[in-house]
Amino acid sequence: MSQVIAAFYKFVTLADYQERRQPLLNLCHHHHIKGTILLAAEGINGTISGTRSSIDTILADLKADPQFADLEHKESIATKSPFDRLKVRLKQEIVTFGVPTIDPTNLVGTYVKPQDWNALIANPDVLVIDTRNQYEVEIGTFAGAIDPHTDSFTEFPAYVAAHLDPQQHKQIAMFCTGGIRCEKATSYLLSQGFDRVYHLEGGILKYLAEIPATESQWEGECFVFDDRVAVTHGLETGTYQLCWGCGHPISPADLDSPHYEPGICCSRCHATMTPTQRASRTERWRQLQLAAEQDRTDDL
Repeated sequence: MSQVIAAFYKFVTLADYQERRQPLLNLCHHHHIKGTILLAAEGINGTISGTRSSIDTILADLKADPQFADLEHKESIATKSPFDRLKVRLKQEIVTFGVPTIDPTNLVGTYVKPQDWNALIANPDVLVIDTRNQYEVEIGTFAGAIDPHTDSFTEFPAYVAAHLDPQQHKQIAMFCTGGIRCEKATSYLLSQGFDRVYHLEGGILKYLAEIPATESQWEGECFVFDDRVAVTHGLETGTYQLCWGCGHPISPADLDSPHYEPGICCSRCHATMTPTQRASRTERWRQLQLAAEQDRTDDL
């Protein structure tokens, strides 16, 4: 049975976020939902999978709460769940930025719909910035976008301080996977004196879902944080896999590298792998292969 994958988030004050966890966890378990939902005082952030009816039930339950009545979500379809289990976690932030004074419910940039995005980023006066991490940018981004070369979103404020100037950069457009990081990024830039700050509504995922490939300015694939690894136009599953050693995405070409060993290392991490790490990864891969073989035997 096909699986519906639903991604959603909303910044809203949740003074009772801790009390919300168990009822939500119970409801998701009851409807065989897999994926991850984060709850914090600043809101909710989740990507989950399940049958059509189960996803509809969870979303309807969330939207029955007045604070989530206008909750928006993005969907894609997969032949199987991209998640192994369900997690409902309590966090300090629903997306970690590290600047506690930033509140997108009070201050946020101008949303730009996917249909208007191409025209905006074609404007030579607009500086286009990819707010994602470097390993995400490497496998796909918008043509001409700046890569901040960050390894974590918490490094973005330092990038702003070192490379951006409100007096010089009058118009800035930013984008991320689903839109949530840009909520905080645009809020932060506005707090730092930048005036005209834009962000792609719904992020790359909404753009890829709504803009035909023939009209798209997207180049490559979009990294996602589940077993699909990456998606392309129409949110079809992409061609990338993850290196089980370092966790970075690897392309089909990387699989042909002499430094690639399934479950152990890729061309990125083979040179820095210690003997202890090799032994640990080798044993982990062996155990995974044994478990997979047992699953195949059980299905016979």
